[in-house]
Amino acid sequence: MTNWKQHHHGDLMRHFLNTSDYARAELQAMIDEARAMKASPLGTALQGKTIALLFLNNSLRTRTSFDVGAQQLGGHAVVLSPSGGMWPLEFEEGAIMDGEAEEHAKEAAAVLSRYCDIIGVRAFPKFENWEEDRKDKILNAFARHASVPVINMETITHPCQEMAHMMALQERFEADELGKTDGKKFVLTWTYHPKPLNTAVANSALMIAAKFGFDVTLLCPTEEYVLDRRYMEQASKDCKANGRSLSVVHDIDAAYADADVVYAKSWGALPYFGDWAPEKEIRDQYKHFIVDEEKMQKTNNALVSHCLPMRRNVKITDAVFDGPTCIAYEEAENRLHVQKAIMTALVGNR
Repeated sequence: MTNWKQHHHGDLMRHFLNTSDYARAELQAMIDEARAMKASPLGTALQGKTIALLFLNNSLRTRTSFDVGAQQLGGHAVVLSPSGGMWPLEFEEGAIMDGEAEEHAKEAAAVLSRYCDIIGVRAFPKFENWEEDRKDKILNAFARHASVPVINMETITHPCQEMAHMMALQERFEADELGKTDGKKFVLTWTYHPKPLNTAVANSALMIAAKFGFDVTLLCPTEEYVLDRRYMEQASKDCKANGRSLSVVHDIDAAYADADVVYAKSWGALPYFGDWAPEKEIRDQYKHFIVDEEKMQKTNNALVSHCLPMRRNVKITDAVFDGPTCIAYEEAENRLHVQKAIMTALVGNR
């Protein structure tokens, strides 16, 4: 999906679908803008602008932060969801619409583009067939058919979350006078969860860490938990461009040793995608991947975080999560600020 497109007003517009579509300097400029907005939250950058927030899945942080962010900058958010009375949508090109769907994404995107200045889309995978889900059809359908910028509010990636994470890391590194992100060790660790979860945050965390010059370690129980090749290859490419490395490690001690950042996330093993029963026996053996005090003592006093929602004492212990090195609340707050910066970059009044 191309990231540049003609706006219906005639000027060129840009979507925000994935951080991989942007240069590091462009992402940094948005983070810098977000930090300025954090210091001075109210403004007029979205005065007279409207954003349609399309939620096909549940949300707490994303829905609240986009709505509040638009309001703080003088804009207006319209929240749309199937449970809120929206027509069920069809996303397949050329579909014969004789099933549940009453409206095609083509019409929905076209009409919303005439009402609104931005369309945000949240649509998780169906968890039936990864080769289908990895096509990100819902997000791409809106990006293809909308004539206003589209923002990914989490599909098979979650770029807004990871912008907020990177902003929180930079804030804390500066406060501690540890310098920048380049050359530090970033550990993305799989953690246990009773259910197989979306890989979106893990995919995005891997890519943003690679983009910002970390040496990146993916810690997971077995090869089966390695992320989709698209994101592994993108991260590897960005690590190489920065003169850094991407490693896949299954040994907990080796991964945590000298880590500067530990990012905890659970996800399902892609070879079992849509057939989770056999994967459960594997996953249940690895409850000891929990982020705890003993593991954190092996690190370089690492910062630790999670995207939330998080199961306490399953993914991260209370002692670590409620401790001084955890930046999960800063990361969550920064969703508000980075999304304001992203919206401003896409349609803001200059």
